[in-house]
Amino acid sequence: MRELVRDLSLALREKVLPMLGSHAGRAHADELGEGGDVTFKIDEEAEALLESWLAERAPDVAFYSEDRGLVLPSGHDASTVLVVDPIDGTRPAMAGLESCCVSVAAAPLREGVTMGEVTVGCVVEVPSGAVFLAERGAGLVESPPVRLSANEEIDRMFWTYGFRGRPVRPTVEVIGDLLDRSSVGGGSFELGSACFDMTRVATGQLDCYVEAGPRLVADVPGMEEEFRRVGGGELLNNSPYDLAAAALVLGEAGAIVTDAYGEPLDDRPLLGSGAEFQMSVVTSANRALHEAVLAEIDSGIARLADRSVPR
Repeated sequence: MRELVRDLSLALREKVLPMLGSHAGRAHADELGEGGDVTFKIDEEAEALLESWLAERAPDVAFYSEDRGLVLPSGHDASTVLVVDPIDGTRPAMAGLESCCVSVAAAPLREGVTMGEVTVGCVVEVPSGAVFLAERGAGLVESPPVRLSANEEIDRMFWTYGFRGRPVRPTVEVIGDLLDRSSVGGGSFELGSACFDMTRVATGQLDCYVEAGPRLVADVPGMEEEFRRVGGGELLNNSPYDLAAAALVLGEAGAIVTDAYGEPLDDRPLLGSGAEFQMSVVTSANRALHEAVLAEIDSGIARLADRSVPR
C-alpha cells in the first residue's frame, strides 16, 4: 500500500506539472465539486487520471476525492479507500506558484472510518517533486530533512493561515493579535495550500499553521451566514481530504496537530465533504508554541463573539 500511494501521488504530479501557470487550466467546470468548491480545468484533468490510473493499477481499491466523492470499484469488493486531493492548492498551481501539492492517504474502507485510521499518507510538492511519505507507527519513510523549529514565542513566529472561502474581517479578528505580534520579529503568510502549509512545519521553514474557520462557524452567531456569503452559498473550510495525508505526515514527524480547540483530529470522520465533516486545524512545531497559539485563538473567538452580539 505504501508503494501504491507513493506511485499514484507521483503520477498525479506528472499530470499536473505541465499545466502549472497555464491560463487554460483556469476554465471553470459546469458543476461544483463534491466539496462545494469551484472545479477548474486543471482539477478535471487530474481527477480523470486518478480514476483511470486506479482502474488499471488497483481495480479493487476505492477512492474519495474532492470533486467526485466516494467512488467504488466496478465488479470488486473494496477493503481499502484512498482519500485523494489531486491538487491541494489549485489556485497557486494555476498561477504557477510553488505552493501546490498532491495528497493521497490510505485507510480501511468501512462505515465510520476516522482520520486516526489512516495508515499511509503521502504529500508530493508539484513543482519540486519533493515527497513526504509516512506510515502510521513507522515514522516518515521518505521526506526532506525534518527540522522542527524550537521557537516557542509568538513574537518570533513564522507561520501561515488560509483565507480561501473565509470571510476576511471576522477571520482577522480571531488571528489579528497573532498577525500583529509576529509582524516584525517573525512573519506570516497566506500560501493557498493546507498540505504545503503543514509540511513547511516539518521542514522548519514555518513554526505553525492556523486555520480556525469551523470553530468560527460553530462558536459565533452569524458566522455560518458570512462563510456562505463568501463561499457562494457553500461552507469552504478544510475537509478530511485536505488534511488526511498531511496530518499523518506531521504527526509521524513529531509535530503537534489538533483542531482549533486543542482536540486531536483522530476521531473525526474521514469520508465526507459537507459542513459536518469540516475541521479546524492548528499544527505547531512544539507543544509550548501550540498552547500559546491556542490561547490567542480562544481570545480572538471571544472578541468576535462579543462584537457579534446585537447591541
